[in-house]
Amino acid sequence: MLSADKFAVKEQVKFLKNHKTYDIFDPETKKQIGTAEENISGLVKALRWVIDAKFMSTKIEVREFDDQALVFTIRRGAYFFRSRVEVIDSNGDLVGYFKSKLFSFSGGFHVYDKDDKHFADVKGNFTGFKYRVLTPDHKVELGKVSKEWGGMMKELFTSADSYMVDVADDLKEQPIAKMLVLAACLATDMIFKSEQKGGGGITLGD
Repeated sequence: MLSADKFAVKEQVKFLKNHKTYDIFDPETKKQIGTAEENISGLVKALRWVIDAKFMSTKIEVREFDDQALVFTIRRGAYFFRSRVEVIDSNGDLVGYFKSKLFSFSGGFHVYDKDDKHFADVKGNFTGFKYRVLTPDHKVELGKVSKEWGGMMKELFTSADSYMVDVADDLKEQPIAKMLVLAACLATDMIFKSEQKGGGGITLGD
């Protein structure tokens, strides 16, 4: 899956669902290459109807489409003020982690690698779901997400919870960096954005 340079992500529509599942496509070939799904217990699913999601842990598994092999996992524990979201590879090793920004009007978070090095910032308008993954000095764009597509992709993906992830050319031969960019985009919609709507997660300025 990580051999792709762009990823089209579409949420599966389910009736009365309280966890998220996404299909991941290669926009160049139009073929499905992966899935991303929250893996939480039945108890947590039930409690989500009455308790804010940020008070319970969650785990998202990203898998290859063909053989369902695990590619990486996105994991967050319960929190009160500032969340930490970890990215774990298929061997169970930490790849990097995200920390939500304090006082961010536009929404966003910091991205760190496994050695605690500040790898990137995610900035933009989460309400409209258009944002950029930038180096810490904000001079180089590592990736971007938008809902603006053309042609067949525009016709195929039209719901409010579908988007395109575009990885910068400099990262196309770096699977770990590409994993962090894709994980940041998935975490934005599946964790940070949904919790912001529900009164938890990212708070107010930049």
